Amino acid sequence: MKELTKAEEDIMQVLWDLGEGNVAAIIDELPKPKPAYNTVSTIVRILENKEFVGYRKEGRGHIYYPLVPKAEYSHQSLHKLMDGYFQGSFKSLVSFFVKKNDMSLQELEGVLKDIKKDSK
Repeated sequence: MKELTKAEEDIMQVLWDLGEGNVAAIIDELPKPKPAYNTVSTIVRILENKEFVGYRKEGRGHIYYPLVPKAEYSHQSLHKLMDGYFQGSFKSLVSFFVKKNDMSLQELEGVLKDIKKDSK
């Protein structure tokens, strides 16, 4: 899977949240200062070329939708982070975040309980 820039990820986050939308709808969901219409349109076309976004014609415009599920992209991004900074060790990754966020043992146990509950 190809990598996305920060701007491309921002657009994908909006499309994952919306499910689909035209350029104007995407811009409406972006934080201020809003990017120019042409900027968002260009990024969407780049996402099409990277095969992250598909479209269908509607009237004179296009409705864009994600081709790559958010969970799939998140999984790939997490593994890249883990491989690049934590030598592929999930334990090192979790340890880093626990220490950086100054989590207590009780908070960590709560997270583990949530994970177990969600996996059932």
